[in-house]
Amino acid sequence: MKRRGMLIIITAVIFASLPLTARAAMPVPDLLPIGQLRLDEEPEQEAGEDNDNSVEESGSDEAGETAQDVLNPSIGSGTILISEKTAEDYELAYERAKNANWGYTNLGIADVSDNLNIRAIAAEDGRLVGKLPKDAACEVLDLEDAWAHIVSGNVEGYVSRDYLLTGIPAKHRAEELATTIAKVTTDSLKVRAEANTDSEVITLVPRGEELEVSAVEGDWVKVFLDDEEVFVSAEYVEVSAELGTAVTMSELLYGQGISDVRVDICQYAKEFIGNPYVWGGTSLTKGTDCSGFVMGVFKKYGVKLPRNSRAQAGCGTTIKVSEAKPGDLIFYAKGKTINHVAIYIGNGQVIHASSPKTGIKISNVSYRSPFKAVRVLYD
Repeated sequence: MKRRGMLIIITAVIFASLPLTARAAMPVPDLLPIGQLRLDEEPEQEAGEDNDNSVEESGSDEAGETAQDVLNPSIGSGTILISEKTAEDYELAYERAKNANWGYTNLGIADVSDNLNIRAIAAEDGRLVGKLPKDAACEVLDLEDAWAHIVSGNVEGYVSRDYLLTGIPAKHRAEELATTIAKVTTDSLKVRAEANTDSEVITLVPRGEELEVSAVEGDWVKVFLDDEEVFVSAEYVEVSAELGTAVTMSELLYGQGISDVRVDICQYAKEFIGNPYVWGGTSLTKGTDCSGFVMGVFKKYGVKLPRNSRAQAGCGTTIKVSEAKPGDLIFYAKGKTINHVAIYIGNGQVIHASSPKTGIKISNVSYRSPFKAVRVLYD
């Protein structure tokens, strides 16, 4: 028995003196009948044995050695434990990662030719709760077989995964689509024709409205006011990159007392959301400008309107903007010269062919100061 003990001690000493690579090459299985090699916990004590000299026999200065101690301590979880990064550093890195996806942590982009239906449940017969326009963005909350649970703007629901880009394809598409916008941070922002305070004030834009940025020029930001480039003070806007979001059903529905023809006109106009703006165009699908859009929509319902917005403003009956119903026309002006027209759709919103960048879109009626309202429907 003593001889067996001496052999064990000699073998252990020789093994401990070898480099780690040499140890790995040794026939370790030959030692296993004597005792399992345990690096993750202390050796179990056999019943009836005295363990007072176990440390000496192992050839180790410390008890409880782990695999992490044997290996380079900079590998694995040890790196986390000795990292000099603070919680604030990781939070900053996280925010930068989010900003790289335009504020989305799991970005989705609608890959459709018109609008992607958003439903209350993950089923084709689910109640419609909103629409995600072509190329609009969403936060993907979860993926469930053929459906994606998303939130976009003020809408949360489910869309078909067949028509939603996610991951790297979504980010690549977003890089093509992102629009730089200037969000108004004052109660009433003056929009000027030129980049100086002596220039003509074209209109006033309320707090929270977003204007598409053309360029930043020192203390001034050049923005698009529909299809015209104008200027606002950089002091009163926040500039950032944004992606389009979903349209809620409340933006697509109407109050009581609105005739069927008014509802039909507005619903028909919304079929062309996202279609291109083309100056001088009259095609609702291939491209139109603001007055061509209005003319084309009303033509379907037997209402003939002139070709340009100034002439359209002379039709029908002038009403107060506050009295407008869905289907009435809202006009905007540069100074006192009318240069833009939109269709009021209810809930304080209009639909219009806005600019080459955005095409046909929905805006708040006060996205710029309304100049005049006209009623051409008599129902």
